[in-house]
Amino acid sequence: MKLSEFKFELPLNLIAMEPADNRDESRLMVVHRDSGKIEHKVFKDIVNYFDDGDIMVANDTMVFPARLYGRKEKTGAKIEVFLLRELNAEMHLWDVLVDPARKIRVGNKLYFGNGDLVAEVIDNTTSRGRTIRFLFDGTSADFDKVIETLGETPLPKYIKRKIKPEDKERFQTIFAKHKGAVSAPTAGMHFTRQLVKRLQLKGVDMSYITLHIGLGTFRQVDVEDLTKHKMDSENFIVGEETVNAVNKALDNKNRVCAIGTTTMRALESSVSATNRLKPRDGWTDRFIFPPYDFKICNAMVTNFHQPESTLLMMTAAFGGFDLTMEAYNAAKKEKYKFLTYGDAMLII
Repeated sequence: MKLSEFKFELPLNLIAMEPADNRDESRLMVVHRDSGKIEHKVFKDIVNYFDDGDIMVANDTMVFPARLYGRKEKTGAKIEVFLLRELNAEMHLWDVLVDPARKIRVGNKLYFGNGDLVAEVIDNTTSRGRTIRFLFDGTSADFDKVIETLGETPLPKYIKRKIKPEDKERFQTIFAKHKGAVSAPTAGMHFTRQLVKRLQLKGVDMSYITLHIGLGTFRQVDVEDLTKHKMDSENFIVGEETVNAVNKALDNKNRVCAIGTTTMRALESSVSATNRLKPRDGWTDRFIFPPYDFKICNAMVTNFHQPESTLLMMTAAFGGFDLTMEAYNAAKKEKYKFLTYGDAMLII
């Protein structure tokens, strides 16, 4: 398939700038792959589509306050540093994005807070990318506390408003456990503890993978031939407990539902030779676009994504290109909200 096939007009008024008042009261579009039927529900109605023995798999990564604001030595120029990935915990070495990039060169020192934290630029990685070393003598735990104090919740740039205190909690799922993501696994943000309890009372099992989301997931595709696009690698773990639970559901022909595209990537990156799930701890750069033969899941929850995004491409691979684009047209007509704080789609 070609990049241009995933182009559509997304009106600005359909981009959610705020989360729903209650997580599980966002809207839910239910798309049936076999019949092509499209239903319009509320997210908490999802319990009606799952039964005893089914399993949902969610991403339990935790977003950390990855956006820092500081100043450059000598000139005092204001700079933004977006933490992407820790390279070495002992040396406090990080891959970051800087803005404005043209002002930040190797050897520059950057100051954050009232000089509470200082970093030195040691390498250029891309036009905006740098490797920096924080000049910090404390432990990793002490460093994390400083980042929690100085860092800001990394809401997407298109959300044109000030960060609110409640964003720290809402730009996170209730499953969040392992710190390392710079963006939230948004499909999981619709779940509440009460909703999970209702699912469990029906016999639906909840299991977890960890995939630390980097900005590569949202990187713009700039090649018409999708086979030429390269995804950034992201660190993930699929543990033994989840493997056993998923394989049991597959053997019993129960429903296996990926909560979000990041969960789907992790699961599809952990398939054995017999088309069952196997434990993995490593990195994945898997790019899923139509046509694609999914081995593990027969259901997926996802948000409504940007045109020409890799997230839309995976959704179309799972739901079928024509049906997915029909669903997106319906979403625009019915005024569903798109992107991070937007509404959800269940494909079954």
